[in-house]
Amino acid sequence: MDGMQGNPTWPKSTITITMRRTLAVVVFAIFASVIEAQLNTLAIARGKKYFGTATDNSELNDGPYVAQLGNTADFHQLTPANSMKWDATEPSRGNFTFDGGEAIVAQAEKNKQLVREILNDDGTFRQSVFFNTMGRSFISVALHAARDADPAAKLYINDFNIEGTGVKSTAMVNLVKSLKAQGVPIDGIGVQAHLIVGQVPSSLQANLAQFAALGVEVAITELDIRMTLPVTSALLAQQQKDYQTVVSACRAVSGCIGITVWDWTDKFLQYSWIPGTFVGQGAACPWDANFVKKPAYTGIVAALS
Repeated sequence: MDGMQGNPTWPKSTITITMRRTLAVVVFAIFASVIEAQLNTLAIARGKKYFGTATDNSELNDGPYVAQLGNTADFHQLTPANSMKWDATEPSRGNFTFDGGEAIVAQAEKNKQLVREILNDDGTFRQSVFFNTMGRSFISVALHAARDADPAAKLYINDFNIEGTGVKSTAMVNLVKSLKAQGVPIDGIGVQAHLIVGQVPSSLQANLAQFAALGVEVAITELDIRMTLPVTSALLAQQQKDYQTVVSACRAVSGCIGITVWDWTDKFLQYSWIPGTFVGQGAACPWDANFVKKPAYTGIVAALS
């Protein structure tokens, strides 16, 4: 540009090419950040307390599985899937064992969930040895005892089929209101969210909001979204949308503090509750049986990004 004064005049084609290259670099950087993003890191950045997973003792002998389970960038909360349930901790009357639970607690400290699955779908109380013996007072007795045993524990009522608004969700609202009015310690409501591909309730976010409005925490505690096998690309695409919808709903409600998936890989699904309860269904988790991230993982990332 010898002999020229001031700013050079660039050909329009050069400007266009430069802008396209710059845009391509920006898009690539954003895409790369999404690919590298991990679930708990993103959840914390969006004001949630954790993203976690359930696990079970039979899975702890798998080295690659345990390595990913310990990846706190993805999972910063662990829930024992079965080893802390009543039949596992007291297999016969007066015979207590906590070996299974302790093996999982050794990997991570966890919040407590003391009262679970107490309502029928019609909003009435489920028949159980506790309800049949003590009536509904067993709930307050359990929560008071738990608070006395560990004042720092978070006390939740955790139930299924309360993802959308309806009779059972209304019964949960009324129960929590009653407990609070009586001075019974209650810190949160756990929404299990065992869902079906293509059938996420449209009222999910509104329902989470109505729970949070009670002045308690809300958490999605057992998220999985099962499909009828075999797996197809169409089902995987819908599952991705469904995971994104659920996580987006929690993200939008400030009182929804975290999300736990009901295990992260399809590998151990043969040991899970789904095939035994829903014959011919499965593939409910964000990773496949080979520990490869499914489109569902991308849906979670999109909801938290």
